[in-house]
Amino acid sequence: MAPNEIYQYSLVNALMSGVSDSGITAAQLIEKGNQGLGTFVRIEGELLLLDGAVYQLLAEGKIRVASPTDQIPYAVSTHFEPQHTVTGEGARLENKEALDVVLERYNNHASNLFMSYRVEGHFRRVKCRTVKGQEYEGQSLAELGKKQFVAEYSDIEGTIVGFRSPRTWQGFFVAGEHMHFIDKDRKAGGHVLELEADDVRIGIATINNLHIELPTSDKFNSAVMTTDDVGLKSVEG
Repeated sequence: MAPNEIYQYSLVNALMSGVSDSGITAAQLIEKGNQGLGTFVRIEGELLLLDGAVYQLLAEGKIRVASPTDQIPYAVSTHFEPQHTVTGEGARLENKEALDVVLERYNNHASNLFMSYRVEGHFRRVKCRTVKGQEYEGQSLAELGKKQFVAEYSDIEGTIVGFRSPRTWQGFFVAGEHMHFIDKDRKAGGHVLELEADDVRIGIATINNLHIELPTSDKFNSAVMTTDDVGLKSVEG
């Protein structure tokens, strides 16, 4: 794939329907980009792809490097090359919503396009969640979100990888902001719920080229999928 194109395996709606028993391998995902997000089989933890390594961000703040054969039922990735970089006062983030302001400042004509970004540096505060994995086959992501593990980190250095997707793509992707964090020592992280930062570098790229690969499993093909906008907002934060 060329730089700043999106590769996605499966659909968010599939996770919302509990379809998560198989997928591509971590080794295959690494070939698709240098940064990305997703989850693992049985929705066990959050996935973060960063510069040749796939990390599994688990509940209780544990992190492991995925093995090449670990299976991934949902992921989105890109060969990220920043088209614009913001530093200094322009990169000050008083909250999660402030990041969207930075993206709009770079390209205010991208509301119906995708954007990818990487935020690196010192964070005053990052609030993250991780899901603990399905308790039974077919358990939905929305239900798992009711029992998610939440941790708050202060005065921490690390990296956020994220994507912004158009509202009309809700259910295929997560509409709006979707971002995962990992600290520089690879010991803490998760799906970002809240953030504050005043000393970071923000790389941004606009994306209009997407490649979506759908599973061919019986469970995927037999799942009844609908877009649960309320459920997605509750679990994604």
